[in-house]
Amino acid sequence: MHYMFKRTKEDFECEYCGNKVEGDGYTNHCPQCLWSKHVDIEPGDRASECGGMMRPVVFEQHGVEFQILHRCTKCSLEKRNKLVNKDNFDPEQVLNS
Repeated sequence: MHYMFKRTKEDFECEYCGNKVEGDGYTNHCPQCLWSKHVDIEPGDRASECGGMMRPVVFEQHGVEFQILHRCTKCSLEKRNKLVNKDNFDPEQVLNS
């Protein structure tokens, strides 16, 4: 079965650092602290009942693109996400938070 991404534009307050985030329909983590929340089963569906916080644990570079690996602090699920220009990308600072 092929899943189609569901774009869900919503603003949110980061539950980790309190930053107010303006969503663009693709935003899935706080651009300030890079923490996320486990709300999706498939991207954009908001179908997960877990609701755990997703800690940034690893940064990876693929060509010119960077990705972040998040691990759920509640269920240990891991998911990769792209970093974008507006993200506060200082791996040393983020991984030590």
